[in-house]
Amino acid sequence: MTTVLPVTFADAAATLLALVEEHHPCLVVATGLADGRDAVTPERVAVNLADARIPDNAGAQPLDEPVVAGGPAAYFSTLPVKAIGAALAEVGHPVALSHSAGTFVCNHVFYALLHHLEGRDGPAAGFVHLPAAAVLPVEAQADALRVVVRTALDVPHDLPLPGGAIA
Repeated sequence: MTTVLPVTFADAAATLLALVEEHHPCLVVATGLADGRDAVTPERVAVNLADARIPDNAGAQPLDEPVVAGGPAAYFSTLPVKAIGAALAEVGHPVALSHSAGTFVCNHVFYALLHHLEGRDGPAAGFVHLPAAAVLPVEAQADALRVVVRTALDVPHDLPLPGGAIA
């Protein structure tokens, strides 16, 4: 199942969490546009911070607010992000492991999703940013997402590959 979430702090996460409760999926891969990036970027970390440099589509612009009051500082994706990166590279998609989903609505959704699922037995969940269609055409984006989903379903534990960054 797929759905398009509203790009608003007030409704995006709530919409996704309601769908998770209704459908009980075995996997949740949220996606978003990362204008300015030139690769598919599986996100490793969701931070408990909403700090919008621009307003969302409803005009909200939270500054230095937690996504979940009292929640932990961050959560790690439960997707096998390194395996996903390797699988994307193997089929020729531009890919870069990302250590931050930012502090806009994408991160808000990612953090709220992982917070909601914390302590539950499944589903695996995470977030993948896609570059603009001018960088990666829509057909290639769809293929990349098929690789992401297939890898997430087939690989139970992430690969022991280096994935750190210096800057």
